[in-house]
Amino acid sequence: MGQFKFVVWLAYWYLQNETFDFEWDSANVTKSSTKHGVSVDEVESLFALKMAVPIGRQVSPEVDEERLCVVGPAISGKFISVVFTLRDGRVRPISSRIASRKERRLYEEVRKALEGL
Repeated sequence: MGQFKFVVWLAYWYLQNETFDFEWDSANVTKSSTKHGVSVDEVESLFALKMAVPIGRQVSPEVDEERLCVVGPAISGKFISVVFTLRDGRVRPISSRIASRKERRLYEEVRKALEGL
């Protein structure tokens, strides 16, 4: 699992976008479903529901292309973590899986903090 650093612009981008366009790599369409039980519809719903928490930009391990992460509920009710990149304004999912216990705790902490604003 990569390490991520929070970046303000990601939160702003996620919250300000009304719709998200997706670009799916042919291998990634089935990888997350087969490996982790997370479907394309669940990934796309994570963005559409606007209830996710932006975790940040991947800082370790280093990669050539910027990778970002959001965590939250999918339309199915599963809590998922999605790592993605942005290409020409489109979300290109790299991987998705059930969120870890640590990610779920972080999600709850951030949501509570936002409620207090």
